[in-house]
Amino acid sequence: MRELDVERIPVGIDRAGLNPWSDALLLSTYRRLLRRVRPAAYLGFTIKPNIYGALAAASLGIPAIPNVSGLGTAFMRRGPLQRFVTNLYRVGFRRAPVVFFQNREDRRLFVDRNIVREQQARLLPGSGVDLARFAPVRANDGPATFLLVARLLRDKGVVEFVEAARSLRAALPTVRFQLLGPLDPDNRTSVSRSELDKWIGEGVVEYLGTADDVRPFIAAATAVVLPSYREGLPRSLLEAAAMSRPLIATDVAGCRDVVEDGHNGYLCEVRDAGSLASAMSRMAGLPQSTRVAMGDAARRKVQNEFGEVLVIGAYLDVLADLEPGQPGS
Repeated sequence: MRELDVERIPVGIDRAGLNPWSDALLLSTYRRLLRRVRPAAYLGFTIKPNIYGALAAASLGIPAIPNVSGLGTAFMRRGPLQRFVTNLYRVGFRRAPVVFFQNREDRRLFVDRNIVREQQARLLPGSGVDLARFAPVRANDGPATFLLVARLLRDKGVVEFVEAARSLRAALPTVRFQLLGPLDPDNRTSVSRSELDKWIGEGVVEYLGTADDVRPFIAAATAVVLPSYREGLPRSLLEAAAMSRPLIATDVAGCRDVVEDGHNGYLCEVRDAGSLASAMSRMAGLPQSTRVAMGDAARRKVQNEFGEVLVIGAYLDVLADLEPGQPGS
């Protein structure tokens, strides 16, 4: 960032907390920073930066461009929290000239609930993938290795992945099942350390810890798996596809935007370990040539639809349309 002459200003966020005083402090912090910087626009992503950053920007006449990269736990469970977050979104996004969504279903949900106006809501092809950095790598020809790359949350389908692995151990003793990603104890759906240790002790899965660079792990995998309950547009699948790996994911918003069943991978039922096990068993039983063809199809889809140049272009188009003379422009 320094080499690009980018100023980095850390902002502390209690991202999973529900304390109104903490959120009020965050709003005040955003407002103070934006008043000092006077930017041409505020670009946000994830729930609290989207909502409170957009509110602070609107109060100063600065256009906000939020990116709804996923709906999070609050939208998966009906109740007071979902209603509260819905109202926060509605107020926060009211004056945003554009709100980006990463799949059609999230966009439709926000429009149907009158959280955003139809003309505000635009589709974005995910977060984009650097197609040169995530280049195709030839897959190993041998026993299958299934890799799940995610925070270890129940909402990511981690428990179903472990249950599916357990059910396949007897029939497929040479197949490996791997988890890569951090525990997230601040998240209400996080897997506990004791649960993870139990799975490792059983020999059901291998835990690879965390990594700044996921490419070596994807390269060593036969297929990348994401049995998530709902996604924006999952980066783990896009990066795996860019490296020519076939995919297995749940038939839910976000995942089905990337996975074409039977073409570049398999879709399975959400919250269904049996359906996931069946998909992994099918993948393990394919000849290497078929898996390679699926991986090649995955790469082509990412090249055509999800390259980062498309995402950058969408942002530049919006920024170019902002009216001259706005703060900092």
